[in-house]
Amino acid sequence: MRTLIIFTLLAVMVMAATCYESHESMESHEYLNPFISRRRANDFIQADARLEALSQERIRERVKAPRERQREICEDYIPCKQYSLYRGYGAAYRHYFDRRRTK
Repeated sequence: MRTLIIFTLLAVMVMAATCYESHESMESHEYLNPFISRRRANDFIQADARLEALSQERIRERVKAPRERQREICEDYIPCKQYSLYRGYGAAYRHYFDRRRTK
């Protein structure tokens, strides 16, 4: 009987130590209501702005400036890329890929 009382007191003390609700966990606003509405969750980013930015990014990928296309062509051809280190991409592209130049 004595061991049962000691075991029960020990179990109560362990339970009190592990199940204590600290003050820090009560400070959080999520403690009372952990879920927020969709509107409040998405307030900081507008859906239209996200879609518009995504579509603009896709348009920019499809339509590149002529200089950017020339630079990419020059970067793919190693002699042109090396020449561009000294003269620049414009001069390197004209040197290797100019239409008026015949080889």
